[in-house]
Amino acid sequence: MFKPALRLPVPGARPQKRKFRKFRPRVRILFENRKYIVKTVSDGDELEKALQLRYDVFYEEILHKHKLRRIDKDGLDLKCDHMVIVERKSGTFVGTYRLICSLFTRKFYSAKEFAIKDVLKLPGVKLELGRACIHKDYRNAMLIAMLWKGISEYIKATDARYLFGCSSIKTMDADQIASVYLYLKQNLQLNDSLKVRPRGRFRIRKFAAHLAAYENDGRPAADTKSELLPPLLKSYLKAGAVVCGFPALDKSFRCVDFFTLMNISAVDEKYDKKFLKQ
Repeated sequence: MFKPALRLPVPGARPQKRKFRKFRPRVRILFENRKYIVKTVSDGDELEKALQLRYDVFYEEILHKHKLRRIDKDGLDLKCDHMVIVERKSGTFVGTYRLICSLFTRKFYSAKEFAIKDVLKLPGVKLELGRACIHKDYRNAMLIAMLWKGISEYIKATDARYLFGCSSIKTMDADQIASVYLYLKQNLQLNDSLKVRPRGRFRIRKFAAHLAAYENDGRPAADTKSELLPPLLKSYLKAGAVVCGFPALDKSFRCVDFFTLMNISAVDEKYDKKFLKQ
């Protein structure tokens, strides 16, 4: 009797590549203008391009590191959606944002660094934003606005009520971290009611004592012109977001992360018109 041949792996095929083939979006978003297309990635090939862009920005540009596999990935990338901006003329992926929605999973990147149990108990759909990056040759206000319009469409599609995520600042210096925290405190942009706390290895050792000493010495808080405050965090805060609890130290990416939370119903009116109601 004839027996079908065994299906052997293709020589040189990568296991991760096979996993990417299974990827399907949870929510489909698509709009465009003359120069760019904004969409959620629709298949494994597009997902890999988004992860390659993240690698180019996070590893090569920021960390000056190189990996044999030129992508930035983790275990959540197949469980969520990825908003991307594609240049129409070249087909180049120039911007991306990862969207993890509580409608589809209860695993979130922030939960690795922070205890967020009370946040996840908040009523309504929660949407975690993360891994935001734009190619260095395309960084401008228009591209950021287009990403936010994409996020706005995703919020409408999922009826999300809260946005949250880790806002990263590229420093590991205790004084600089204290100055940013003091800025948030002075501007009433801290909220400790949800008991968000950094987890074990992400805690900044003796941060409370260092912060108290920094403040008692009369040393200055950061200000809106400070290069320590990245544009993304500034835009979150201006829109009405708050930072919850102490920051977490991410040694692998040489940065400090502030857990940021936004109640969409309380978004500042001008940002609501600019981004969420475009």
